[in-house]
Amino acid sequence: MGAAAGAVWGRAEQQDFRSRVRGTLLGAALGDALGAPVDGLGSDEIREAYGAEGLVDLAVGYGRRGAVTHLTQLTLFSVDGLIRAQVRRDTGAWHPPTDLHRAYLRWAATQRDWGPDERRKDDGWLAREEWLYARRDPARSLLVGFGDEAMGTLDAPKNPGETGPEAAARSAPFGLLVGWEPQLVVQLAVECAAQTHGHPAAYLSAGAYAVIVHSLARGESLDGAVQRALSLLAARPGHQPVSDSLQHALGAVRQGMPSPSRVEQLAGDGTADGLLAASVYCALVGEDVRHGLCLAVNQAGPSAAAGALTGGLLGALHGETALPPAWLAELEGRPTILELADDFAMEMTQAPALHGPTGSAPGWIARYPRA
Repeated sequence: MGAAAGAVWGRAEQQDFRSRVRGTLLGAALGDALGAPVDGLGSDEIREAYGAEGLVDLAVGYGRRGAVTHLTQLTLFSVDGLIRAQVRRDTGAWHPPTDLHRAYLRWAATQRDWGPDERRKDDGWLAREEWLYARRDPARSLLVGFGDEAMGTLDAPKNPGETGPEAAARSAPFGLLVGWEPQLVVQLAVECAAQTHGHPAAYLSAGAYAVIVHSLARGESLDGAVQRALSLLAARPGHQPVSDSLQHALGAVRQGMPSPSRVEQLAGDGTADGLLAASVYCALVGEDVRHGLCLAVNQAGPSAAAGALTGGLLGALHGETALPPAWLAELEGRPTILELADDFAMEMTQAPALHGPTGSAPGWIARYPRA
């Protein structure tokens, strides 16, 4: 489906890519954590609880400030699955959607079990992180989609009527695949989204989001990244709602001062295509990362998903250093996210030295088993 990076990476290139990987994962998690306490609240309820400007700082959710939801949990397992898919290339048995599905089933086990099970030798290190076993209101579509061993596909998707944003919100890591052509990034994200979200509006939103991140991680502008996504969507059956939403987001930028009401209009009923549009709009008009994230979450609807999607875009666009340090200090799971981000960056830029035909690092295989 794709190709490993074949070029030699210079030190500056590696540092820039690592900053964008860190920025994407940390930014998505920050947006998720910012939006979680107000998820599903109406605009008036948010202002009543947090003041006339709404939510402008991390607030308490799940018993602490900076707590993340299942959206961040699944995004991390997306990264784990992608690394293990790359590791398995050397075995000759390579089918990335299957590797991602196995990763998502490891997430599903965290929602059932009290904590890590040391008997599962193929879990790798991520599934042994105890903090990931907290159950953070996962959507029913996720529990159903990963409720058995059967993998949803585009021909036989799980939850064929599901239009929610959860699959899109776990898809930023697909955009960080080095050496993959944009159309293949779209295809992989779409196939993996269909494992839980079988409606075209949901799985094509995941594909569009992934390829937008892919363009941003390569240094392109957000407007240019959206245009690339639109061109790639055009050939896909059922793309019109997603394409229309992205066009509306671009048009809304020219309609005056940003406001929560405009974000709500774009988000609509909280479907994946609406949340994708809202996140693109917030990333385009935000004065900085903090402003863009606050704009995304201070609206009625799925605030955590809106924040996560917006944060992933802003992090890929600007890199880790643009994220608010005070928020990062309180972010749940930050050490794990950083460790995983750096592993992913290493896998993308140094794979031959880690597990290629001319070299092997046993410790790496222990972290990301081939099984």
